[in-house]
Amino acid sequence: MTEEGRPEVPTRTLVEGMVRADGTVDAGELYAVAGELGMTDQQVRLCIKRMAADGLLVQEGRGRRAVLRETDRARRAAEPEVDFVRHMYAQDAGLAPWDGRWHLAAFAVPESARAARDALREFLVRLGGAAVQGGVYAGANRWEPYVEAEAERLGVGHCVTLLTSTDLRVGGESDPLRLARRLWPLDELADGHRRLAAVAADRLARLTGRSPAPTRVERLAVALELAAEFTRATADDPLLPPELLPRPWPGAEARALTADCWRLLRRAERDDPAPDPRFFRRYDEAMTEITGEPHGS
Repeated sequence: MTEEGRPEVPTRTLVEGMVRADGTVDAGELYAVAGELGMTDQQVRLCIKRMAADGLLVQEGRGRRAVLRETDRARRAAEPEVDFVRHMYAQDAGLAPWDGRWHLAAFAVPESARAARDALREFLVRLGGAAVQGGVYAGANRWEPYVEAEAERLGVGHCVTLLTSTDLRVGGESDPLRLARRLWPLDELADGHRRLAAVAADRLARLTGRSPAPTRVERLAVALELAAEFTRATADDPLLPPELLPRPWPGAEARALTADCWRLLRRAERDDPAPDPRFFRRYDEAMTEITGEPHGS
């Protein structure tokens, strides 16, 4: 959070968030939204320059009249994690109950492939895995297809063993609730969700209490703040099923408030002829299947 209590939106998140379905960014609108978020033009220019140097953007034109085009590399890196967002809301709706199985991944990657080993370890953590002991990670959700695909991509598929267990014991502890608290920092995760809930509740009040209605630039700024705080709260969340979490769990409330904000934003965007940023549709795809309500309606 900034000193003013406003969520911090990384400049790169801003640029990536403004990419439209055709892979372009209108620089004029980008700078306008950046100003609404309290960013300077210099910040944005430096970010564009870095992303261009990294092969993620191509700039056509100069200044606010420019058009930015994402490269194929950027498009692949920005593939939406729709499956994970969808799973969060399915859990909250009681549509993804835990089957009592722990999912385990073990690997023995030689020192000669240290980079691949480190990358695989980081990938398992991003999927919600917790280290049980050296080279062994546990998760509560089905992750086998993702782990196998990443291990093969890294060239270490032959070094990975996957299995499930209904009788996991760690240091003599086998109670699922106590195991979850032992393996994951639930208090820290809960604090992150409470911050998201506070931001979403504040933005929901602004969206429903404003007269005249927020402008497109203001709406885009709110959407990016929500997306940044949502990512911040869920980045390290293992997405444990409700059966393994303390009750009440603040994550469900935070996501519900975020969805309420998103509905209002999408309804306003529906009547705007300007192209939507692509990430709007990412959230739509993830949420609509669970709620049954098209979020642009």
